[in-house]
Amino acid sequence: MKILVAMSGGVDSSVTAYKLKNLGHEVIGCYMKLHGKPNYHEENIKKVQKVADFLQIPYHILDLQEDFKNKVYMPFVNTYKEGKTPNPCALCNRFIKLGKLLEFAKNLGCEKLATGHYARLENGYIKVAFDESKDQSYFLANADKEALKYLIFPLGEMKKEDVKAFASTIKELKSFATQKESSEICFVEDTYIKVLDQFMDTKIPGEVLNSDGKVIGKHEGYMHYTIGKRRGFEVRGAHEPHFVLKINPKENQIVVGTKEELKVNKFNLKNINLFIDAKELDCEVKIRYRSKSTPCKVVINDDKSANIILNEPVYGLASGQMAVFYDNDKVIASGFIE
Repeated sequence: MKILVAMSGGVDSSVTAYKLKNLGHEVIGCYMKLHGKPNYHEENIKKVQKVADFLQIPYHILDLQEDFKNKVYMPFVNTYKEGKTPNPCALCNRFIKLGKLLEFAKNLGCEKLATGHYARLENGYIKVAFDESKDQSYFLANADKEALKYLIFPLGEMKKEDVKAFASTIKELKSFATQKESSEICFVEDTYIKVLDQFMDTKIPGEVLNSDGKVIGKHEGYMHYTIGKRRGFEVRGAHEPHFVLKINPKENQIVVGTKEELKVNKFNLKNINLFIDAKELDCEVKIRYRSKSTPCKVVINDDKSANIILNEPVYGLASGQMAVFYDNDKVIASGFIE
């Protein structure tokens, strides 16, 4: 097959290209320029070039900075501005990696698009990776269902340590096995606050309220907080830990309370993305990447919103984050928490 491989200059995408070339496929590499961090692209393109030369494959550099800014970067900034918690990787996978890059692959006449994601595909469904500690099915769950038929995840059945060990046995890929892993959010170099500081003043002190609406302290600016955070704000006279329960951006206030007050038994979703044809689901949900799955019932409305009733409570439910629904190890739906 003719396959386009998303190549970042990292060990995962390099091993992905190597494996597919060794299986006899016609492999074309593609490096995506997504943001403008100084020297970032130059270093990565050198690595992609090294792998492409070794494998004797052509590669392209695709400049998607404008698309990335509109679909991922500015929504990230604006979501924090609204007092919510964004999920940029979910948007990037849908609109950029499995959107614009897939479009580019088709224009080149490729039958498939391969990435170094740790996930599996089976019968048109995304499934949890063999290496559950590196599983990326959560971040892929916002993908367009139609895109799945064109995708390949060659590392889905491998453990990360084995990918690195494999790379270290090949002279030309040995240096890739030991290089530092990239951070989850590619455009955040230090902290997300430094990204926001470019667009707005994040350091505007405000009031800390309890759940009765009484002022009990001060904070350094609402954008510094996400639901469930327990540090960085003042609470007068507290004898137990307090957590952020709610963020009110208009008044620059945060509401805090005890862990018990963080507990949620039901919530609503918008923009549900379904991989099965159903109006109601009995399944399990993850409310963030590293959370454990919780059994739940999902009732889907005609406007692509949904109501979720949990069998057991969860803590720290954050508006703007993605909820992903699983049937055992299979992704069946996703949506954004309201």
